Amino acid sequence: MKFKAAYILKYRRWIILTAVLFSLVSAWFIPRLTLNPDVFSNLPEDDEVAAFFNQVGEEYGGNYNCIIGLESRNVFTEETLQEIITIQDSIRYMDGVGHITSLVNVLDIRSSEWGIEIGKLVDEYAPPSTEEELHRLREYTLSKDMYRGRLVSEDATMTILAVRLENDAAKIDVANRIREKVQSMPLTSKVHFGGQPFIIAAFGDSINRDLIYLGPLALALILLVLYLGFRNTRGVLLPVLTVLLSILWTFGTMGILNIEISIISSVIPILLIAVGSAYTIHVLNRINETPEADEEKRLEQAWGYIAVPVIFTALTTMFGFISFVFGSYLHLIKIFGLFTSAGIFFALLVSLFLIPGMAELKRSPGISGLPGKNGLLASLLKKTSDLVIHHPRRVILFWGSLILLFAIGAFHIQRKVDFLEYFRKKDPNRITENILKEKMGGTFPVYISVKGDILDPEVMQAIFKTQQVMKEDPNLVYTQSVADLVASMNEAMGEGKLIPDERDRIENLWFLIEGQDILEQLINENKQEAIIQGMFNSSEIDDARRFIDFMESYFDSMNSSQMEFKLTGYPSLVIRLDESLVSSQIRSLAIALMLVLLAVSLLQRSLLRGILSVFPIITTLVILFGCMGWSGIPLDIATVLVGSISIGIGVDYAIHISNHFSHAMRNGHGLTKAIEHSVGISGKAIVINMFSVTAGFLVLLFSSLIPLARFGILVGITMLASGSASLTLLPALLLSNHKLGEKFKPKNHENHESNL
Repeated sequence: MKFKAAYILKYRRWIILTAVLFSLVSAWFIPRLTLNPDVFSNLPEDDEVAAFFNQVGEEYGGNYNCIIGLESRNVFTEETLQEIITIQDSIRYMDGVGHITSLVNVLDIRSSEWGIEIGKLVDEYAPPSTEEELHRLREYTLSKDMYRGRLVSEDATMTILAVRLENDAAKIDVANRIREKVQSMPLTSKVHFGGQPFIIAAFGDSINRDLIYLGPLALALILLVLYLGFRNTRGVLLPVLTVLLSILWTFGTMGILNIEISIISSVIPILLIAVGSAYTIHVLNRINETPEADEEKRLEQAWGYIAVPVIFTALTTMFGFISFVFGSYLHLIKIFGLFTSAGIFFALLVSLFLIPGMAELKRSPGISGLPGKNGLLASLLKKTSDLVIHHPRRVILFWGSLILLFAIGAFHIQRKVDFLEYFRKKDPNRITENILKEKMGGTFPVYISVKGDILDPEVMQAIFKTQQVMKEDPNLVYTQSVADLVASMNEAMGEGKLIPDERDRIENLWFLIEGQDILEQLINENKQEAIIQGMFNSSEIDDARRFIDFMESYFDSMNSSQMEFKLTGYPSLVIRLDESLVSSQIRSLAIALMLVLLAVSLLQRSLLRGILSVFPIITTLVILFGCMGWSGIPLDIATVLVGSISIGIGVDYAIHISNHFSHAMRNGHGLTKAIEHSVGISGKAIVINMFSVTAGFLVLLFSSLIPLARFGILVGITMLASGSASLTLLPALLLSNHKLGEKFKPKNHENHESNL
């Protein structure tokens, strides 16, 4: 290690030049980064639920709808109808826009003096204008189940345009262009924008705001914490340089590889700001604590001591994030784990190779940093070590009581995949979705695929019956299928709203609507598959699971050699995401714990010492999940990450304490002196890092997305818990273990106690 340290100092200028060149290359590629806030698109391509959902979208003209709501005292006015026509005309030819359904172009089936009339509900080229015409239109529209609650609210104060996007459309771009176009119009109606594409676009806007504002805020807070801990400019700027370079290189690498930024990977800068500074803090702390007068020898000795524990702390932190690569089901979490690990690796390189070279190059008289032995922090750490040395059992009992308390709370953890609740209550997007839910029943699509000879009376009747069964669920707002059209035509012929029993009669009715645009969304060309469309108005997992279980049980009784029913849509995707959260949590935690235990055991050259070092992290996990259970913070797409992150980051503190303890014992210090030195010296860097990491993550409280705010709170809690456990519980365990080992040693070794 001493040879390597000298080698670094010898070639420090080349190291600095290499860092500058890589920074320039990274800066060049960062503009290539793109944003993808769509969570559903991150399900694996071979996932059965996601694949079928996408297949339905490809076959039937897309499965994402932009909802434009127009609200006024009465939508059945000449002015409002003209606004619908204007909006429809202005966006219908936009790239990515498929079919548009509104009051002015929806298919209408009614009886007439000639038998049956099929056309549009409103003639967009000659819309009704007189009060009498508008009144008749209102009464007729609200009398039809096909329109009431689907295209116009029951109180006639809101109507919508449902804009279906093409399956390969750039959803965010199209949604933003639609919004900009509509907002530029001089409309008298109040406009609402809802549906999944607008929600995804809102996620993108929130991510952009967080990247622009929260990153610098986190950096400013960490600068403040570092300044309070370190007493000179270099003690602050060198850790900051580390995190800035690691962020630049990480996002530059993502740009080179064309990796998209997701709702989760957007927190990588804040995470690296908080975590990446730790390695430089420990390097500077060791330099300050090395009593060598010569500057070069001091750096060499400090590097030789600190390199191994810093490398292992970085590795264990990387293991915590790499566990997502192998343990997570969602692609965006895998990417998050991979590139956060890369960022930590970059921070390690900077801390061990660039920072020592720059420190030596500066040649100031000492790299002063932490408060002296008589400072407040030193005094607090001295009292902590005294508490551990004199009352180890009380310390262990205290932590044991906490474990029991929080373990009970862990059984109350809830799971949540509600995208509306990702926005704060006063967020315009959440308010809009709630209005659309109240007025129009919601915007979450449901699709049921029916395979078979669709024009066969038995199959058509089964489709019609299935729609009635679906409506038994209180959260299913409305349904639509080809069976609706056939039944409506049969009703218009005066034979009741039902499906005829003879195929010839169905084919005769079908001839009347052949070629209508709406059929492209409901049946395939060879008439061997049809889709029942519905709208689900609940984002609760329990409601989605109840609906799916009910429908699949019904399908079991309906599926035969003649027909096959299969469900997809928002409820199915929500359940799959929920299942992935649970499986990801279990797998990633197991992988992280095993990798960390292996690494720490190798570092300590003892499985028992490795287990003792990991014990504070297990304690932290119990506290983490207990806090989630007692506080009602659910397991969601962001909080599912915290467990493995706390393992990877929190074990760093335990490694530094355990390694310092072993080093002190090997150098002839007594047991109590080893504990005092470990807590007093390594504890300084731990406390500063613990509060800087916590401050960095608490910045996420200001995020406009609630899961990220919860994520920040939980990481802050785990950092405080793991740091405190490493400074108290771990030394108490090490002390108790050593005394227990001495107790069972052969008698000829008992004289060793006299040296303590």
